[in-house]
Amino acid sequence: MSAAERLSVLVVDDDKSVCDIISGELGGQGYSTVVAGNGREALDYLKVCPSRPGLILLDLMMPVMTGWEFRKVQQSDPELAAIPVAIITGMPGMEKKAETIGAVDVLCKPSRVEELTALVSRFCK
Repeated sequence: MSAAERLSVLVVDDDKSVCDIISGELGGQGYSTVVAGNGREALDYLKVCPSRPGLILLDLMMPVMTGWEFRKVQQSDPELAAIPVAIITGMPGMEKKAETIGAVDVLCKPSRVEELTALVSRFCK
């Protein structure tokens, strides 16, 4: 994994303000972010991106393609399946459901900057 891949995060959320906050916080810490508004946009990006992100932050409830649907497609694609996914959600109690789709962690919205940073730093060193 290249240095660019390790420092890159794909944020998949239909809430532009959430994406802006996450991108701003991570950008200020030296991470690069790419934003997708739904699962379909995220898959389209992953198919053409020159390097894989170190982590995907994935909302579950989105139009066009939900996070659940995205994760199913991602896991079935050998080129994408190894990218770790953390769930970002406004729905409390999602830890067990996140485990069932192989998510590495769950970050509840709104979350503290320290929680976001700790999560991202585990996968993007």
